[in-house]
Amino acid sequence: MKARDIPNVITAFRFLLVPPVVILLLQERFTAALVVFGVAGFSDALDGFLAKRFDWRSRLGGIMDPLADKLLLVSSFVTLGWLGLIPAWLVLLVILRDLVIVAGATFYHMRIEQFEAEPSIASKLNTAAQILLVLAVMFSFGIQALPAILIDVLSYSVLATILWSGFDYVWTWGRRAWMRRGL
Repeated sequence: MKARDIPNVITAFRFLLVPPVVILLLQERFTAALVVFGVAGFSDALDGFLAKRFDWRSRLGGIMDPLADKLLLVSSFVTLGWLGLIPAWLVLLVILRDLVIVAGATFYHMRIEQFEAEPSIASKLNTAAQILLVLAVMFSFGIQALPAILIDVLSYSVLATILWSGFDYVWTWGRRAWMRRGL
C-alpha cells in the first residue's frame, strides 16, 4: 500500500461503519449510533483533507467517497423512517431524488459523454440538511430531547433542498445534454 492509497482505505472503512449504524438504530441505541455516525463523518473529512492536501486524489476515490456518504445517509434515513422517527414521505423523497440523479447520470454517461460528478451548491446544502436532520434525531432520542419544531424545521429544510437540488440537476444536466447532442 502506498501513502496515496490512505484516503481510499479510510473511505472503505466508512463503508464498514454503515451496518453498525443501522443495527444500533434498530436496537434504539441512539447515542452509540450517533457516535459511530460521527466517526464516519470524521473519516469523510479526514480522507477529503488528505486527498486534497497531498494531492492523493484518484478516480476510484472520486467514486467511492460520495457512494459511501450516500450509503450511510440513505441507510440512516431508511432506518429512522422505519422506526417512525422521520416521516415516510421524506424518506421516499430522499430516495427518489437520488434515483433520479443516478438515472440521469447513467443516461448522460451512456448516451452523451463521460459523466464527471460536479456537486452543486444546492446538492451540498441538501447533504448538509440531511446530515443535520439525522444527527438531530439521533441526539434527540439518545442524549437530550430537542424541540419538535427544530426537527420539523430540519425536515422541511431537507424537503426544500431536495426539490431545489433535484430540479437543479435535471435542469443543468438536461441542458448540457441538449447542447452536446441536440436532444
